[in-house]
Amino acid sequence: MELERYSRQIPIAGWGVEGQRRLKGAEVVVVGIGGLGCLSSLYLAAAGVGRIILVDKERFELNNMNRQILCWHDDLGRFKAEVAKEKLEAFNPEIEVEAVVSEVTEGNVKEIVGEADVVVDGLDNWGTRFIINEYCVRESVPFVHAGASGMCGQITTIVPIEGPCLRCIFPEAPPEVENVPVLGATPAFLASLQVMETVKLITGIGTPLVGRILFIEGEEMTVEDVKIKRTADCPVCGDL
Repeated sequence: MELERYSRQIPIAGWGVEGQRRLKGAEVVVVGIGGLGCLSSLYLAAAGVGRIILVDKERFELNNMNRQILCWHDDLGRFKAEVAKEKLEAFNPEIEVEAVVSEVTEGNVKEIVGEADVVVDGLDNWGTRFIINEYCVRESVPFVHAGASGMCGQITTIVPIEGPCLRCIFPEAPPEVENVPVLGATPAFLASLQVMETVKLITGIGTPLVGRILFIEGEEMTVEDVKIKRTADCPVCGDL
């Protein structure tokens, strides 16, 4: 049954049954089940990632529904992580999904992320991103970052030592903005790219976005690929 489920991706060059086994044996943490996290977790489930941990402390609200596609009208008021777990398990009963109704902090990041193979950024605040970035650098866990606003966004993949971390790229935290305006298709596009990056990291196919950041501008439909380097005095990874 599983071979049939994944029969359209297994023939991809370099993938094969071994690549699918690697996905089945992998654990991916999705932090933030919003516009990015809803779609990235759905496509991770579709790809056959064996264990997906969903982390979010919030409940679904009506203004989430233009982009948070795992929320249906009857789900309003329920915890996002718990709703997403139900939907993903119904979508693919071959995988294991865990819901963590919590905010990631310096005190619990180790317990939540643990020894995951990849962490996927579905967040909307920089403080939590930097906590996860520091943990991932310290524990050598790849971290796939993305952010979206309006019809624009960015994505990069952080692999400790191999390329810059989030603090190298953003030495000063960008300002926090409440109720960021966003078209649902923007995080959907970036989340799809996050899943591609995650799958590449797990299967070993292709070249991840390490040392590069893609900027997506949807109004004019342009993509800019910018090379980025580690910063020698980075407080997080400079001593590695």
